Amino acid sequence: MATAGKVIKCKAAVAWEAGKPLSMEEVEVAPPQAMEVRVKILYTALCHTDVYFWEAKGQTPVFPRILGHEAGGIVESVGEGVTELVPGDHVLPVFTGECKECAHCMSEESNLCDLLRINVDRGVMIGDGQSRFTIDGKPIFHFVGTSTFSEYTVIHVGCLAKIDPEAPLDKVCLLSCGISTGLGATLNVAKPKKGMTVAIFGLGAVGLAAMEGARMSGGSRIIGVDLNPAKHEQAKKFGCTDFVNPKDHTKPVQEVRLFMTYVHKKLVSNEMLTVQIYTPQVIVEMTDGGVDRAVECTGNADAMISAFECVHDG
Repeated sequence: MATAGKVIKCKAAVAWEAGKPLSMEEVEVAPPQAMEVRVKILYTALCHTDVYFWEAKGQTPVFPRILGHEAGGIVESVGEGVTELVPGDHVLPVFTGECKECAHCMSEESNLCDLLRINVDRGVMIGDGQSRFTIDGKPIFHFVGTSTFSEYTVIHVGCLAKIDPEAPLDKVCLLSCGISTGLGATLNVAKPKKGMTVAIFGLGAVGLAAMEGARMSGGSRIIGVDLNPAKHEQAKKFGCTDFVNPKDHTKPVQEVRLFMTYVHKKLVSNEMLTVQIYTPQVIVEMTDGGVDRAVECTGNADAMISAFECVHDG
């Protein structure tokens, strides 16, 4: 393309400070370096993870920054060493990339690449430690190696997936995060067998994708759990057979006794603590002792406990 090797000026939504409204700015996007690809972003979605790091309430604040990671685009140009992609290819960014060479990439058990695993604190490219975004010479930081809230972005080739050009980018951009996360959690980690019962906690994009994975696996009963009753109708399209709203069920599943031992140079004391874990006991009762698999899709600690408690013994 005519822009290959040149700086491109384009529009981007820049987060200058934590929690402050994004500002539309003209940014300069440098050409891709070795093993990098410059992508024209046509569609980008908003994920709650973007909001979480924009708020920066519990993480290292990295600003100014261009957020965004769930998108679809077309390759504009490639850097030295890139052979998998050429200009014109349709691609999806993937924030947990693959170098295809490390032990994790070679394993069927993990995709936590030694080189390209997600790093939320790194605001620069991994090759030279520099940003490809600037405004009047001032660097603007990247986000999880993707930064899709820009008309053009630069991404490591290992963090891009080539897709069929017939696939509608405005829809498949969700595969960059939410859909693949939920579907993969069910199919590749939980691995329910045909006829099993599955509970899905949280029915957002990730939860619905997880539910689709349970449906594809042949789940006999797929129980959706969400605080919003309006989610039930949508969930039915993804295989939901039962719906539980935790607000409607406040009785504890059981009392958990924890044996606490405090050690300081020598055994000091033993203490029995009783903790009540509140979760929808109805799931345990309706499935005759608990579900075969539970997939938690909210990131909420209470939901994680509830999901664990709803799985049957063993």
